[in-house]
Amino acid sequence: MSKSQRYTSSMPEWVDRSSVVVRGSAAGFAQEVFAGLHRFTADEPVADGGTDTGPGPYDLLLASLGACTSMTVAMYARRKGWPLAGVTIRLRHSRIYAVDCEECETREGMLDRIERDIQFEGTLTGEQRSRLLEIADKCPVHRTLVSEINIRTRAV
Repeated sequence: MSKSQRYTSSMPEWVDRSSVVVRGSAAGFAQEVFAGLHRFTADEPVADGGTDTGPGPYDLLLASLGACTSMTVAMYARRKGWPLAGVTIRLRHSRIYAVDCEECETREGMLDRIERDIQFEGTLTGEQRSRLLEIADKCPVHRTLVSEINIRTRAV
């Protein structure tokens, strides 16, 4: 039996492998997350009332952006035959006052800010590094986060 068959056989029958399914108790913050064949836990830190058994929702959001960014720039560098050896991305999320954001259209209230620092490893030229920074903003998750998002919620 293959690793994926062993894992799949232990998946609850209610898991839809074409969707991300999140399930938790009303007693706390810990959540069981199923994404395709992958299973992991999300939670909040102890200081915020959780049990710290997994990353928090914003950590997962940042991880999605970081993973997509890294994959996108690496794919671009491979296609170009550039000597990119690795990519490290550090991300931080914060809330800021809109008036403190010079480049933002919104001028009132609070905004979410994500800071993304990208370190490229390899013997790249300055021009290649600049181009890879431009490509980082083209990753699908980045595009989703900066676009208008329509979320439809319903009780089932």
